[in-house]
Amino acid sequence: MLTDKHFIFIGGDARQLEVIKSFIKMRANITLIGFDNLQTPLSGTMQKEFEPAILARADVVVLPVIGTDDKGEVSSIFTTKTLILTEEHMKALPSHATIFTGLARPYLKNLCSKYQVTVTELMARDDVAIYNSIPTVEGAMMMAIQNTDITIHDSNTLVLGLGRVGSTLARTLQSIGARVKMGISNSADYARAFEMGLTPFYLQELEEYVEDAELIFNTIPAQILTATVLARVRHDVVMIDIASKPGGIDYHYAEKRGLKAILCPSLPGIVAPKTAGRILAATIRQLMMEEMAKEVGQ
Repeated sequence: MLTDKHFIFIGGDARQLEVIKSFIKMRANITLIGFDNLQTPLSGTMQKEFEPAILARADVVVLPVIGTDDKGEVSSIFTTKTLILTEEHMKALPSHATIFTGLARPYLKNLCSKYQVTVTELMARDDVAIYNSIPTVEGAMMMAIQNTDITIHDSNTLVLGLGRVGSTLARTLQSIGARVKMGISNSADYARAFEMGLTPFYLQELEEYVEDAELIFNTIPAQILTATVLARVRHDVVMIDIASKPGGIDYHYAEKRGLKAILCPSLPGIVAPKTAGRILAATIRQLMMEEMAKEVGQ
């Protein structure tokens, strides 16, 4: 139980609600900021304005998956108010306080560094990324089904990138009968793709491999599908880009050619927010339990 820990949740979406509910069950003291438009208030929590003095009592601050923007704004779908994380807020945090977020942009990282506040980026962890690959892949498959007039089974499909999402995606596509070719950047991944029964190729050869592709899934967060590459794809190809923004497709050229290119970041929060929230909650809980065990052992 976490009855002696004070959690402050600032902004977020449906995923954040699942994290909050998880810590309500653990009897943590919970303050919510940016949740004044909730249709059903969460019992066992307090709602407060975003004042620096509130953070002075925090043990843990939980920001949304996207953290803040480059000016410190924290997004929340549960309020119409603008939430800005400032230096005054950071100054107020106790020295032992920890911030959890999905990914920290430079604004947040710089503030945490300046005021020596520990920040944990959950999405940068292998375990979270692997768990999140499951709803990401389900969402990518949904997008493909909705935007094609063919079956995925027996389709000529490219998956670009054999990372934590790419490997789950390739295995899933292969299991339903797609002919999967895997765009690879290094020899170790080439060997792994071969071992998985896929058809690997190096990304330097991408121009020739896109020519007969009916479906292309990109997981690489860099512009890999350039104008030069897109000039060689079929006119009826469907490209699903699940890399983080700005994605890996030259969208200006794709639009000019009339190609169907769909950017789908943050799919877990869209297609399975409960599952995505539970993944985050379980990870925060585990990290806190490990830290508390260290404190007891000292």
